[in-house]
Amino acid sequence: MTDKQNKPFYKRTWFRVGLGLTLIASLSLRVYFETNTIKVNKVRFRSNKLPEGFQLNVVQLTDLHNKEFPNRNQKLLEAIQQAEADFIVITGDWIDRKTVDTSNALRLVDQMKAIHDHVYYVTGNHEWENALFSHFMDDLAERGVVILHNEHAVLTVRGVDIQIVGIDDASTNHENLVTAFESIDENLYTIFLSHSPVVTKRSPNVSADLVLSGHTHGGQVRFPFIGALIAPDDGLFPTLDKGIFPLGDDRYLYIDSGLGTTGAPMRLLNQSQISLIEIDPVHD
Repeated sequence: MTDKQNKPFYKRTWFRVGLGLTLIASLSLRVYFETNTIKVNKVRFRSNKLPEGFQLNVVQLTDLHNKEFPNRNQKLLEAIQQAEADFIVITGDWIDRKTVDTSNALRLVDQMKAIHDHVYYVTGNHEWENALFSHFMDDLAERGVVILHNEHAVLTVRGVDIQIVGIDDASTNHENLVTAFESIDENLYTIFLSHSPVVTKRSPNVSADLVLSGHTHGGQVRFPFIGALIAPDDGLFPTLDKGIFPLGDDRYLYIDSGLGTTGAPMRLLNQSQISLIEIDPVHD
């Protein structure tokens, strides 16, 4: 019997080639699934600024980058509807800097507005870097989307006033926190929308109970035991990649890892998502 015939099966070429192809196929399927299907990430906060028995529910969407999911976003729209939120926030990069046809992004806005009347929006870096910026902002405003350009608004939810502050993209230096927070009522529960979470490093004591951001894509591709390898504005092994980050004094930053992709059209260990944010009252 030859040495070749004596080789154990795991050392034979046919086995190694087959194993390699199986691993590649499995990885490809995983990437396709995580890039093209969405999940709803539920997070919960508490505040003594809300009255007893009142729960505030907010849906956050971010970083679509003009992507359209299978079946014309049907699963995404079903998830938004089932969330039964009090209002919806979009934290930027709804289109990509290279987008030349905004019809997909606007169609999704139309479908969301049919589900919920209250939609708030702040710009990301990709809107500012797109030649269609002004036209796109006009199209959103015509649809009744409230675009917060360094300003704030008050929404009454079941008799309770909620303060929503929004700034233009901080990663491209379009933000103005002084204008945005001018004359706010610090007794009201305040949600601060900023596409880039870097604003919490520049202004760590900002007067908001909850900061909602995107921008990082959660690293887009993540690795076991490491997490995100790189994120914009935060470099290698970013400290602000995705999830909840305490800011002190019962204030929090939450970074949603988003829906779309930029650069490589893939996600790994980081499924496309929207967030359902639940804020409960707490009293002594």
